[in-house]
Amino acid sequence: MNAMKYAVAASLIATAPLAAAQQLSIATGGTGGTYYPLGGGLAELINNHIEGASAVAEVTGASVENMGLVWRGDSDLALALADTVYQAHNGTGDFEGRQLDNIRALASVYPNAVQLVTLADSGVESLEDLRGKRVSVGAPGSGTELNARALLEANGISYDDFTPQRLNFNETADAIRDGDIDAGFWSVGPPTSSILNLATTRDIRLIGLSDEEVANAREAEPVFAPYRLRADLYEGMDEAVQTIGIPNVLAVSSEMDDDLAYEITRILFEYTDELIAVHPAANDTTVEFSIDSTPIPFHDGALRYYEEIGAEVQDHQRQ
Repeated sequence: MNAMKYAVAASLIATAPLAAAQQLSIATGGTGGTYYPLGGGLAELINNHIEGASAVAEVTGASVENMGLVWRGDSDLALALADTVYQAHNGTGDFEGRQLDNIRALASVYPNAVQLVTLADSGVESLEDLRGKRVSVGAPGSGTELNARALLEANGISYDDFTPQRLNFNETADAIRDGDIDAGFWSVGPPTSSILNLATTRDIRLIGLSDEEVANAREAEPVFAPYRLRADLYEGMDEAVQTIGIPNVLAVSSEMDDDLAYEITRILFEYTDELIAVHPAANDTTVEFSIDSTPIPFHDGALRYYEEIGAEVQDHQRQ
């Protein structure tokens, strides 16, 4: 079923008010990334379009922390990278021995891109050039750090080969600008404000990945996918740059009320234009992308929405 048919089907679904007023917390990330503004946009959708519910976006340490917040019930919804969500749901990787089996998905919202940034005159032109350098790998426990470490290790580079700094997006941009580090990783929906701001004050370079480096990363982490950062994405970026992308998942607890999960999923796709006005990453917020990309089971309420509009849900997305 194509996007137009999904939209027509969705328009026929009746909206029912929730049984009781609910105040919802949305776990996002730092203010310099995409999660926080997009989470704020989602909060506005809930406030404006779901009777009896209100929401607020919360600043957090991003993906890994967000899974714990949802698991414990400290947050109702969370944005997180697909690999982090997959690991949390299955008890693998950083979640070895502590499976968060109540984690469910409402949707995959947009793809992240791993963006490795340096100053144009730094002499860093490849992953190999990071050896012996000072490199920000992202905030502690963030999805950026998980992605950076997976990418590097898949290509034979460990933290012992350089001086790792665990900085958030704004701190990374400031440190690159001031010469305190040589390069930094972002795993975020492009374009992102902290890199945009850096590019207005310094000449920057985005480091591309070779076909072999992309293949090595995908073998290590199946949720990775090839992705091209378009030319002119940031000031001074004259050519497209090859990297890897990772879907971002809107996650909730399996204990969330089915009707609430249904309504949030519905408004996410019926009012996407309002999210795009907040951040261009929401241009990828489609039913097709969600069905193609989500690596864990959907919440029962979300599953009901997808089935009502005729989406072909994959087997692994059912509980």
